[in-house]
Amino acid sequence: MLAHLVTSLIASSTFGIIFNVPKKSLLKCGLVGMIGWMLYISLFLRGVDAVYATLAASVLVAIISHIFAKVYKNPVIIYSIVGIIPLVPGGISYDAMRNFVENDYSTALPLAARAFMISGAIAFGLVISEVLNQLIIRRRKKV
Repeated sequence: MLAHLVTSLIASSTFGIIFNVPKKSLLKCGLVGMIGWMLYISLFLRGVDAVYATLAASVLVAIISHIFAKVYKNPVIIYSIVGIIPLVPGGISYDAMRNFVENDYSTALPLAARAFMISGAIAFGLVISEVLNQLIIRRRKKV
């Protein structure tokens, strides 16, 4: 588990460098990615399907991103984009493409469908968090 946490922190922070995140925010972005990956891997190891685990982790990443954006006065996108990097199904996508190229469609199609579902779960998780954030803001304005 420690190896997962360290590598997800490094991977997220490294992508922060690629995306030109301010230097003072790199560690915070890495923490967002690490926390999201920690939730994903703990759910996955408990037998939760990867799509649902990714959905839960992306919602958590987006919620933490909103909190960090308010606390540190940065755009939300800095934390959310870098934070979801560990959740992206790159290995599954690669395997699907490799099998398509090798004309092994019976293996490639399920892998491609799985990659699309996981990618959709990431997008849906970010949208859910944004909707919840807007509802909270509206409720606070009424009070």
